[in-house]
Amino acid sequence: AMEPQPSLQAGVEARRRRPAAGAGAWPRPPFGAGTAPTPLAGIEGRLPPEIAAQAEADGVAKAGQDGVTLLALGVLGGAFISFGAVFATVALTGAEAAVPFGLARVVAGLVFAVGLSLVLLGGAQIFTGDVLMVMAWASGRLAARRVLRAWAVVWTGNLVGALGTAALVFLADHHLFGAGQVGVTALRTAEAKAALPFGTAVVLGVLCNTLVCLAIWLSLSSRLPAHRMLVTVLPIAAFVAAGFEHAV
Repeated sequence: AMEPQPSLQAGVEARRRRPAAGAGAWPRPPFGAGTAPTPLAGIEGRLPPEIAAQAEADGVAKAGQDGVTLLALGVLGGAFISFGAVFATVALTGAEAAVPFGLARVVAGLVFAVGLSLVLLGGAQIFTGDVLMVMAWASGRLAARRVLRAWAVVWTGNLVGALGTAALVFLADHHLFGAGQVGVTALRTAEAKAALPFGTAVVLGVLCNTLVCLAIWLSLSSRLPAHRMLVTVLPIAAFVAAGFEHAV
């Protein structure tokens, strides 16, 4: 037999007996209850203690690579940073005559950041970023001699990659672009760097290295490529705009 259906009057009476909103009302679950919080990669992907642990692990892994691999990755790193320098040189060409000095430097810094993005996402290595290996050394996970070995091999590879890219750019007559103004900008930049006193160049290099290491540190906060690129842009733009000196 079919079950009897509740009457309309019974439904109305049930609503009347329901507690009103306020004191004694049925408790409502809080918004989002029952769902586990999901950290946002790049914002809460890794907190500083986790970043430090990742930096140590990366330092151990990099130092554990054989010499040929370190050298090859260093050559790529030098080439990638050189592409950023070429981009910045083109951006500066004519800009200083059209906009204030500071703004022109900021633009050059923003486009130079493509170099570190290529290094991070392409898996290359640069000496300035590998200075973070001191994290692994300080924690006792890496011997000093292994750190120095990695730095020497990577720096040598960076130099080879940078010189090779500069040679290719020269052979491509890139310096003749913009009626030769690109070459003029490159020469002015080189002359300004070569004229720096040794002590000043060292201090500017330390300041630059600090910002590059901070950029690498921030990139370790996320696993997503786009986030890793974005968080490195401002520290790199800052050192270029400020006139700090990169080691390669």
